[in-house]
Amino acid sequence: MNWHFQDGSPIYTQLIGQIRQGIVSGAFRPGERLPSVRDLAMAAGVNPNTMQRALSELERDGLVYSQRTAGRFVTEDQTLIDEARRTLAEEHIQSFLTAMERLGFAREEALTLLRQEAKKEEQNHGSSGV
Repeated sequence: MNWHFQDGSPIYTQLIGQIRQGIVSGAFRPGERLPSVRDLAMAAGVNPNTMQRALSELERDGLVYSQRTAGRFVTEDQTLIDEARRTLAEEHIQSFLTAMERLGFAREEALTLLRQEAKKEEQNHGSSGV
């Protein structure tokens, strides 16, 4: 997993977001054992306590669970994963619409641009055989 951090929000919340995205995208599969806190922290270049805090939050959300002697695992509850995926998608859509409004686009204009780009993307993938 590639870790990317930005200024402006706490590292632990960024870790939560990136791990959550890894779970909903399938980078971490349902039932998969996660690397240890120390290994994840080392890979991300953060303090193990910060990683622990992020994983504890994901446990509270139900996306991750602990087995006392075996470590942490991704939930196998596909409904919960699908809900998290949907929530992330809604957040991205809201951010996009807000950014477009800041550029002066009405909501319908932004949606029209999005449809046009999606159509171009579809044509590009269709012509390349992907």
